[in-house]
Parts: sequence; structure tokens; C-alpha cells
Amino acid sequence: MPDHQQHILLVGAGLAGSLLSIYLARRGYAVDVYERRPDMRLAHMSAGRSINLALSKRGIHALDEVGLLDAIMDIAIPMRGRMIHGENSSLTFQPYGKDDSEVIYSVSRGDLNRKLMDLAESHTHVRIHFQQRCDGMDFAKRAVHFTDEETGASYMRSEDTVIATDGAGSPVRQSMEATPRFNFSQEFLEHGYKELSIPPGRDGGFQLEKHALHIWPRHSFMLIALPNPDGSFTCTLFLQQEGDPGFSSLDTPAGVRAFFEREFPDALALMPTLEDDFFSNPTGALGTIRCFPWHVGDAAALLGDACHAVVPFYGQGMNCAFEDCTVLNECLDEFGTDWHRVFAAYQERRKINADAIADLALENFIEMRDRVADPHFLLMKKVGLVLEEKFPEYFIPKYSMVTFHRTPYAVARRRGQIQQEILEELTRGIEKIEDVHFALAEQRISTRLRPYTEEAGSLR
Repeated sequence: MPDHQQHILLVGAGLAGSLLSIYLARRGYAVDVYERRPDMRLAHMSAGRSINLALSKRGIHALDEVGLLDAIMDIAIPMRGRMIHGENSSLTFQPYGKDDSEVIYSVSRGDLNRKLMDLAESHTHVRIHFQQRCDGMDFAKRAVHFTDEETGASYMRSEDTVIATDGAGSPVRQSMEATPRFNFSQEFLEHGYKELSIPPGRDGGFQLEKHALHIWPRHSFMLIALPNPDGSFTCTLFLQQEGDPGFSSLDTPAGVRAFFEREFPDALALMPTLEDDFFSNPTGALGTIRCFPWHVGDAAALLGDACHAVVPFYGQGMNCAFEDCTVLNECLDEFGTDWHRVFAAYQERRKINADAIADLALENFIEMRDRVADPHFLLMKKVGLVLEEKFPEYFIPKYSMVTFHRTPYAVARRRGQIQQEILEELTRGIEKIEDVHFALAEQRISTRLRPYTEEAGSLR
């Protein structure tokens, strides 16, 4: 355990920063966290991007490691599958996993962040400084530039090590962009998002199935809804920014209502504040950020969205950032206070997986908005679950590897591509699962896939 006088400076007290401060405090480090926003536990404010979070295996593992899992499960709602709302208001339920043990959990970003902050500050050696805006970093001097947003005063802080968990717009990463041979890319979708809501029913109960993630897929756009403990649903409309339909063309209350009447009539019936929500809530952008390297020697490193922001369509943004914390903690187990080796190993293990989940999330957008209502897609999903039951040592569906296992994302993507090819071959020209040629399935699986356990532990 390091000397308590060894200090670490974290930039950003969001989900990743708060969790990382707990990991570090448990190792005996003194941690100062600088956060641009006011303390959300005292001020009535958004937690930032307000899309509800889907907590799954990787995030659950991290929360369990720091002792917060039980408290979070008290405010989380299990979602057993997708409830697909057809264009004729029909309902089709698609389970996520092989049984009810494989579920994801809807949790409020703000509630989770507040609990993480509380646990962080319960450690003597963690201090969170609010309303302190980071303006960048001088890596040669190991100095981070801040502005106190209450007083306007500018100052610098230097510590032994700096870790930036300050999100997709990270000022620390922007400073890294000026260093030699730094690679950076930012790619936005033509789609944006807007938060809407379905309130509880008159009796305070849920107006839709509680234990499902609701999706209204409409090919080029979609609406989703996730449950909250108070009986409400947080809804998100994903729609292209320009065009018709697009956010730019939905510029009047009457136009918004007509659009929902045409596309989501069953949701509209449950949304009494639709027009107010639509015009008072901002339209968010959806983008993917990739960069390399993730650290400057032993002086500073990036973690979470600061180095690998992803679109939300696999529900892995938070889970991936939490797994960053887990892996960084494992590297500290291996290399102690040799921060250069810690950061280099963390980067090597996570970069390939961050790129993989970025690609998976982009691919899943097409699946969610377009393919989930397709009968052939549904047949392949069913066949995949049967193959998992018959050949558990070889075949685990891609979604399950990502969501219900801690399979490295790069391994899940590579195996998932092979499994998709097998499923397409097995279901070509058939309409029901009884017609699947399972002897052919066994032959294809045994020749094209290595046993799952041979790959699952690599590149964590």
C-alpha cells in the first residue's frame, strides 16, 4: 500500500471519476477530484447526459469490488428483454438472455453518481472540489490549469499523477492533442437524441411493462423507454438532425404531435407533457471518439469517455468506463507505483477493446432501429439461444458475451462475426426453428470456433 502522502489528482467527478477515486482510496492514495459542475447532491440539476443507464455485468463487477452493489440494486429495475412496439401498436417481447438470470438493470445516472460521490467522500483521503473548471494541462510541469467558477480565479495544481475522467470534451485530452504523434478522431452520427417522459399512472404504477426496455423501431429512427423506480419511464427519441422527419423539421407543437400520432400513437397516449418536454429539453449529439496514446509518460492518463466515447446503443458506455477502472486497478496490483508501466499496460489492454465496443455500438444502432422487428432476425436470435444451450463451451450469443459476461469486447466482436455467419447459413430459407440442421450447426461450430474459455480471458 502506498504512502498516504502520494497524491493523485482526478479531473471529473462523474461516474468514472467517482468510482476511480474509491478504487484509489481503497489502495491508500490521497485523491483530490476536481469537478466543473456544482455538487448535484445539493443543487437541483441534471447529471449530464440524462439517458437512463443500462447496468450490466462489467459495471456490476466494478460496483461489487468497491462495496456499492447492494445499494445500487436497491434503486435498479431489472429489464428481462426488449418490448417491441410495432407500427400497428402490437407488442412483441424478446428476452435478452437464456433465462431470467440474464437481465440488465435500468438505473438513474444521477442517483448512481450521487451514491458514488457519497462513498468516495466517506474515505478520509478523498476530497471533491466542485465548480472548478479544468482549462488544460502542462505535462512537462505536471500542472493542471483550473478556474474557480464561483470567484473567477485561475490557478494551477500539481500532483504526482493526474488521471482525466472528464468526459468526451476532456480539456486534458485536448491538451494531449498538442503533443507529438497524438492521434484523435471524432465522428458524429447524423442522428441526435432528445429526452422525453412517460409519467406514472394515476395509481402511481407503471403504464408499460416494468421489466422491459421498450423500443419503437421505425427503420431510420426510434423511440426507447426505460423504467424508473417511481413508476415513470425515461424516453429517448433518436432521430436525424436534418431532413423530414428530423429535429430540424419538428419545429412546432402541432408538428411534433402529428409526428407522434403517426409513428408512436400508443406512446403518445401516455405522454401528457410531450410538447413541453420536446421544446424544453435540448437535442443531444451522438458521437464516437477515438484517440491514441492514452497517457503521457507517468504524468497523466485518460479514462472513460475522455479517450473512448461511444454511442449508447449497446448500453456499454458506463459499463466500459467502469471496466477501465477495474483494469487500471489490476495493473496497480501488478506494477505498484510504477505509473508509467501501469498506464502502458492499462492502455494496451483497453485500447483494442474500446475500439471494438465503439464499432459494436454503431452496429447495434442499425439492429435496434431496423432489424428487431424482422422475422428472420428474430429466428436467428432464437437459434442462437438454442445453440448456446446445446454447445455452451463454444457458442455464446454476441449480445450475451458483451452484456452478461466479461468477455473482452474485441473477442466478443470477433467471435460474434463468426457466429453471425453460422446463424445466417443455418437459417437461410427456413422460417421456424424446427427446420434448423443441428448436425450442420455442430460441424460449423466445432471447425470455426475455439472453445470460449480459450479466448475469454485474453485482452481484458
